[in-house]
Amino acid sequence: MTTETAPTETHEHHGDHAHGYITDKDKYLNRLKRIEGQARGIHKMIEEEKYCIDILTQVSALTSALQVVAVGLLDDHLKHCVVDAARLGGAEADEKIKEATQAIARLVRS
Repeated sequence: MTTETAPTETHEHHGDHAHGYITDKDKYLNRLKRIEGQARGIHKMIEEEKYCIDILTQVSALTSALQVVAVGLLDDHLKHCVVDAARLGGAEADEKIKEATQAIARLVRS
């Protein structure tokens, strides 16, 4: 059983591991707020029975925005969580690599 460690100035810890995205947390949160606005806009477009192609254009923009967040989080995960685990080696490194591979597979399928 691991104990929680106190957050540092730049990293929030989960167990003994810092999340790589934490230094860009505000950037991600702001981007997600914009994405939420885009989703609400699409909802309104459907309520107002806007033209199908216009709605699909907005869905495409929303999908692209989510992909930017996903790729950014994946990049942060690889640069921090996976690299840190790889330095330690062993089962944890194998698990982090497996997680990253599965995440990439999910992104490629979507």
